[in-house]
Amino acid sequence: MVRRESFSYTVQARCSPAEAMELLSDLSRQEELHPLIVRVRRLAARPGALASYAITDRLELGPLRFPVTYQADVLLAGDDEIVTVARQQPGTTVRNHTRLRMEGDLLRIDVEITLAAPAPLFGYAFRQARAAHLGLASRLGAVLDSRAGDPPPVG
Repeated sequence: MVRRESFSYTVQARCSPAEAMELLSDLSRQEELHPLIVRVRRLAARPGALASYAITDRLELGPLRFPVTYQADVLLAGDDEIVTVARQQPGTTVRNHTRLRMEGDLLRIDVEITLAAPAPLFGYAFRQARAAHLGLASRLGAVLDSRAGDPPPVG
């Protein structure tokens, strides 16, 4: 039996939607934001995806630390919306739906994360996903603020 639950958060930053889109739609740049990610490797895009990645997280369970590698796809990267889906065995998916909207001179970033996992794994997976994404949220505004107006990275 699969369980599914969502959580959301909002971040504000002093940057343009294009600057946020550049950072958030390139999963190879998530290592600086996501507290669990230790490695990101770009893959050939899967059918229906704009980009695909192999991402390795370092998870903890009590005193144990262990790496877990999963695939993530960028499905949509429009002017004001990003959709990604990460898939990990056995049967766990994390869907990230991000919307961008200017409010005066601030960019509002609304994120909804939906996790689906087999019932025996759900509690652990949901706690890990929520903690990691809220950690990312706590860094995101400052990272975007510091980069606002910077030239795009070379390479």
